[in-house]
Amino acid sequence: MASNKTLVPEAKAALDKFKMEAASEVGVNLAQGYNGDLTSRQAGSIGGQMVNNMNPVRTMRFERHNRISQGHKITVKYAFSLTV
Repeated sequence: MASNKTLVPEAKAALDKFKMEAASEVGVNLAQGYNGDLTSRQAGSIGGQMVNNMNPVRTMRFERHNRISQGHKITVKYAFSLTV
C-alpha cells in the first residue's frame, strides 16, 4: 500500500526544496501548499525529474557499421546506471 507520509519528519523541508527545484527544472510553476490546479502531466513531470535526479539512468546510442555488408548499419542501444 502506497503512503504519502514522510518517514523522517525532519526531512520535509529538504523534500519540499527538492520538489521546487525539480519543478523549476521542468518549467512548472509550483506554489507553496496546495497545487490542485496542476495537470497530471505537470505533476508527473515533477515526480519524474525528482526520480531522474535521485537515480540517474543514462541511455546512450551507438551506431556501428557492419563490415560484411557495405552501407549496412545496426543500431545498438546500451543502458547503464551511474551509482554514487
